[in-house]
Amino acid sequence: MDMRSRLNAALKTAMKEKDSERLATLRLINAAIKDREIAARGEGEDVVVSDDDVLGILGKMVKQRQESAKAFEEGARLELAEKERAEITIIEEFLPRQLNADEVTKAVEDAIAETGADSIRDMGKVMGALKAKYTGQMDFGAAGPMVKAQLGC
Repeated sequence: MDMRSRLNAALKTAMKEKDSERLATLRLINAAIKDREIAARGEGEDVVVSDDDVLGILGKMVKQRQESAKAFEEGARLELAEKERAEITIIEEFLPRQLNADEVTKAVEDAIAETGADSIRDMGKVMGALKAKYTGQMDFGAAGPMVKAQLGC
């Protein structure tokens, strides 16, 4: 089952169960996907958002909510931080299992070997290879410094 079908099935289930928090989050996800489709249409392309694109959108949404939760905590708005964390939990249901630190290190080493990277100029190739294989499974913001370190920079 593709990501859109899974999301739509979860949306219908949330409607039937009258789970308003889950329903609101799933609607936000669908809106983000539709926004991506509309943006692509504006560029003259008539594309359906792929599963990889959906994973990218979900990863971005999780990151935004983590930043918001942190900001709310710093501002002593714990109820809003908790709401953001609840949304993260719902969004993460649709993401693949996150790689642990050892698996990320191994993935970075493999990507460097696979691309034949030997300097910082090859970092883009390595990150591209990682994104192609591990979209939604790792934090690329944390992987970037690991790539730099292994390339000797």
